[in-house]
Amino acid sequence: MPARAGARRKSAARALGQTLNMWLYLAALVGLYYLLRWHRERQVVSHLRDKYVFITGCDSGFGNLLARQLDTRGLRVLAGCLTEKGAEQLKAQTSDRLETVSLDVTKMESVTAATQWVKERVGDRGLWGLVNNAGIIDPVAFIEWQTIEDSLNILKVNLIGLIQVTSSMLPLVRRAQGRIVNVSSILGRIASFGGVYSCSKHGVEGFSDILRRELRHFGVKVSIIEPGYFRTGMTDMKKSLGRVKQAWEEAPIHIKESYGQQFFDAYYNVIKEGLMRCSTNLNLVTDCMEHALTSVHPRTRYSAGWDARFFFIPLSYLPTSLADCILTKYFPKPAQVV
Repeated sequence: MPARAGARRKSAARALGQTLNMWLYLAALVGLYYLLRWHRERQVVSHLRDKYVFITGCDSGFGNLLARQLDTRGLRVLAGCLTEKGAEQLKAQTSDRLETVSLDVTKMESVTAATQWVKERVGDRGLWGLVNNAGIIDPVAFIEWQTIEDSLNILKVNLIGLIQVTSSMLPLVRRAQGRIVNVSSILGRIASFGGVYSCSKHGVEGFSDILRRELRHFGVKVSIIEPGYFRTGMTDMKKSLGRVKQAWEEAPIHIKESYGQQFFDAYYNVIKEGLMRCSTNLNLVTDCMEHALTSVHPRTRYSAGWDARFFFIPLSYLPTSLADCILTKYFPKPAQVV
């Protein structure tokens, strides 16, 4: 008996040792992978000062900061701005290299004119970078509270406009064997709320995936930026809450009766708390954009922000039923629930 017990202990110790070795080997492989990726991604494209980058939505937020960031680095920035005021403010903060053009991504004539303007500047070199950043989110309301006009506006800017700009600029990007950077959202990976906004960003993800595969043999690389919650003009507290309230007040009576005022008040507070937690460090996003434009080996997807990387991305890999439970756990019940 003592001999058998000793043999079992030796066998258990041997099995434990093999398990520990396996995990050590795995940890070493993971560490080696990230070390090699870090080294590979540090390689920077040459002659950046000769390269043109066109950015949409440069009046404020990510687009405005990226334009200034790339200008500081010496790239030739062509900035699309919706308003004259936004263009003037941007030019006042940048060098003479940066140029602006009026652009409304929802209007094809504006996109065509901007494309011709870009073509005149880049010439035979082509366009190295196209950053589709323009976007809107309001109102952040339940789908039943939104009007068809609200939904169409979001889709026109976030998805249709992005497709129009890309299709128009694509020959210039292909000539330079350049980069296309599409700004999606973490809500394009997992639709936790946001109604049609989430739909538009899922569309951006799908469009970008197809585009990347279609352009692979042309030497054009397509990257997707998936920001978490950040404080920009789109997430302005007063404006966003005002649009949520407006959407609720303009909803049909039978819709408001179904949900109830108590439900809306609770939802309103959830949105308010979420806006208060938005990160103010926009560089977490623009640094991803810059890397996608300047690295020899850009990533396919960039998740920007701690909430995106450590909550929403892991959540997106869970079974759908479990993710639903987590996302709706603290939702109040509507007034007319059977």
